[in-house]
Amino acid sequence: MEQTINIEQIFGILRKYSRLIILSTVIFTLLAGILTFFVITPQYSASTEVLVNRKQNTDANAQYNQVQTDVQMINTYKDLITKPVIMDSVTKKINDGKTNKLSNDEIADMLSITNNQNSQVFSVTAKADNAYTAADIANMTATTFQKKVPKIMSGTDNVSIISEAKPNLVPVSPKNGLNLLIGFILGLIIGITIAFIRELMDKTIKDESFLTEELGLTSLGIINNIAPKDLIKKAIMKTSTLSRRG
Repeated sequence: MEQTINIEQIFGILRKYSRLIILSTVIFTLLAGILTFFVITPQYSASTEVLVNRKQNTDANAQYNQVQTDVQMINTYKDLITKPVIMDSVTKKINDGKTNKLSNDEIADMLSITNNQNSQVFSVTAKADNAYTAADIANMTATTFQKKVPKIMSGTDNVSIISEAKPNLVPVSPKNGLNLLIGFILGLIIGITIAFIRELMDKTIKDESFLTEELGLTSLGIINNIAPKDLIKKAIMKTSTLSRRG
């Protein structure tokens, strides 16, 4: 037999299990807060801007071709900039005088290279658990690449740094408000889900209408549930009455 729930029953279930839903929401919001503020390490980001632009030819067609070539070269540069030929020097300089050494792969994973379509400018962005480290990695990568690219690309000298990275003391992650909101919504959903599962798994008969309307049975009467304290109270009253009569 298919069981259906109407809107009134839905609100009734939500009221019945309101404490469970509130508790679940509070717990998951607190867990999200603990993870956000005490477990997840804040990450800081810093970016430097690099321009790819060689000395322009006086001829208009030649200038256009040079610009298009520079734009296409950015894709090659984006692949090249995180390769060992660049990372070896960056890693050596970043690790100089530090006890916690970073590997080439670790620094490469901190870097992201982005550019707008048909733009001759690309960004070297570093993300680290320290704002100053992020800025150092971004700047060191850009300057090292600028120095090495003419040798790597056979005399091509079309890279210049137009903006250096500066430490940004505001972390880019975790997103405190977003994480708390996710925890709140997740706790609310889980609480409501548990409430409906418990209600659907509850096979006890709650009212007379279920027997008569759903099962088509005839009601012969209702036996009310009497709390033990009420039974004791009635027994005391009956005993008192009998003693007075006696």
